[in-house]
Amino acid sequence: MNSHVSVKDEARPASPFLQRAWYAAALSSEVGPTELFHRKLLNVNVLIYRKQDGTPVAMRDRCPHRFAPMHLGKRQGDEVSCLYHALRFNSEGQCVHNPHGSGAIPKAAKIRAYPLIEKYGYIWIWMADEDPDPSLLPDYTPLEEGHPNGVAHTYMYMNANYELIIDNVMDLSHIDHVHGEIITTRGQLSPVVPKVIEGERSINARWEWKQTPAMHIFSKFMPDTEAEARQFFDITWRQPANIQLSVGAIQGTGNLDLKDCVGQYDLHTTTPETETTTHYWFSTRRNHIVEDGEFNAFKIKAMHEAFVTEDGPIIEETQKEMGTSDFFSLNPVLMSNDVAPVKVRRLLHKLIEAERGA
Repeated sequence: MNSHVSVKDEARPASPFLQRAWYAAALSSEVGPTELFHRKLLNVNVLIYRKQDGTPVAMRDRCPHRFAPMHLGKRQGDEVSCLYHALRFNSEGQCVHNPHGSGAIPKAAKIRAYPLIEKYGYIWIWMADEDPDPSLLPDYTPLEEGHPNGVAHTYMYMNANYELIIDNVMDLSHIDHVHGEIITTRGQLSPVVPKVIEGERSINARWEWKQTPAMHIFSKFMPDTEAEARQFFDITWRQPANIQLSVGAIQGTGNLDLKDCVGQYDLHTTTPETETTTHYWFSTRRNHIVEDGEFNAFKIKAMHEAFVTEDGPIIEETQKEMGTSDFFSLNPVLMSNDVAPVKVRRLLHKLIEAERGA
């Protein structure tokens, strides 16, 4: 985890987002060895780049002098100079060079830097004023295990509030109605009410069902491609906006888990850009034909396109129709399939309120 200069931003309204948490800022692959990468996160423009040793660093994407975006500037080793007047800052956000006048560096010439952790194929950012708590980053170690051709990642930009995306993944009863043959349960999932377990900072939902044949993504790997299979979804939301989803299928004896089933371990993680726009990443680690790079590329492309062409348009149009990020203010009709997403919303809002009152 990188060090940082603690510089509080100017007074601003209370954030609508949980602050004391780790958010995905980028995939590790999105931030190259030399370029100045930038992205708006939680209503703040952030600059991210790698030092010469490969360590990622992040700071506010704004020079404290005339507020020019720092990503327009130039790298000089591990330092970045502002394009406008060439003030140069080190990787901790401290101004180290002023080419004007006597060269004296004003005490206020600092940019807020943000702690980062690089893990599980992601660069995670801590944007709270308080010191970072590494223990609040959930453990997604399976994404780092196994053959490199068995894991894949993708990114999507959404014109919708991040909680609508969380709703979508926590309530999978939609898949028979939204998606095509690739992940249909042929009507078996919608009637099943998931078992839900509440944690201090997590909500878990689990579905178990039978279908004939297995989901298309698994049927070809079953002993009998046309026979009945037992299947499961096990989905856990962890604050602030991470959903780990395991899904698998099995014929014959065995447990409904990724040890005995043909299946995959997925991570859906979202980071608000604003209250109505979101960065959305999806990662998947499968436990079958793990060395097949061509299949890996095909699989992540298919899953990306399924969301972009099927889930995504519905979610974005829903956001447009709602006209607000306050879901409960619209008095939604709630049904049995809403148990998990509603519990997530209520717990998340409870954590945000507790943080504001701390």
